[in-house]
Amino acid sequence: MIRSMTGFGAGRGATAGEEIDVEVRSVNHKYCEVKVRLPRELASLEQEAVRVVKDCLARGGVDVSVRRTALGGSVAPQVDVALAESYARAFAEVQARLGLPGAVTLGDVLSAEGVIRLAERAVDVEGARSALATALGAALDALVAMRAREGEALARDLESRLGVVEASVARVAELSPRVVEQQRRRLAERIAELTGGVALDPARLVQEIALFADRTDVAEEITRLRSHVAQARVLLAGSDPAGRKLDFLVQEMHREVNTIGSKSQSAELASLVVGLKAEIERMREQVQNVE
Repeated sequence: MIRSMTGFGAGRGATAGEEIDVEVRSVNHKYCEVKVRLPRELASLEQEAVRVVKDCLARGGVDVSVRRTALGGSVAPQVDVALAESYARAFAEVQARLGLPGAVTLGDVLSAEGVIRLAERAVDVEGARSALATALGAALDALVAMRAREGEALARDLESRLGVVEASVARVAELSPRVVEQQRRRLAERIAELTGGVALDPARLVQEIALFADRTDVAEEITRLRSHVAQARVLLAGSDPAGRKLDFLVQEMHREVNTIGSKSQSAELASLVVGLKAEIERMREQVQNVE
């Protein structure tokens, strides 16, 4: 069954130190274009994420948003041991020179400026990679499921329109021979009127009708239209991405109908052609959303 190109999915993954949330949105696009927005500290994982998305989706403009939460906090205290040692020696030296009582304590050293500072916790890249893979996989599963549901609705609509096209083509096939016969009668009546009842040359009349029939023959166009409808139905029922092929078939249908219109010599056929063009145009709009 065909799939739509529009959809949304979200997923979450976590390891001992990293939690990753992913949201994936997709819209119509001629190709598969993926944009991944990652936290700065996870920028190295961008190409991996893009590859995973492209392995899963054939077409669509895909936007991937990644949010990271460091379990245990994003900052951690860091001690400048060398600076602490310098402070301890300096405090001890001042105490000895001045003959002050007491001793230098740990609290004295730790409270000195610059000994302890808060710094961003180091990223567990491997943990983040594992969490991202889990979250992205879940988000893509949800996205594909939504695109499949949308695809079912698209398939039903397109199948219905193919039925309308098929019925109209059958009507064109039924009317076309009648148009030739109507033209033969009109031509015979017109000639009789202009010649005042003088006998006609049957061979000449047959020749004129044959030329008219050749100019207005739409048998080939009808055969191709029916073939295009059958191929479209096969694509709708298949499991492979079919958007581009369906787009091509719809264009070909439109071309065949245009040719029939140019050969049309009756008001009823012209009306059928207008209806066919409108239905095929609606199909073309729908096909733009098929993966």
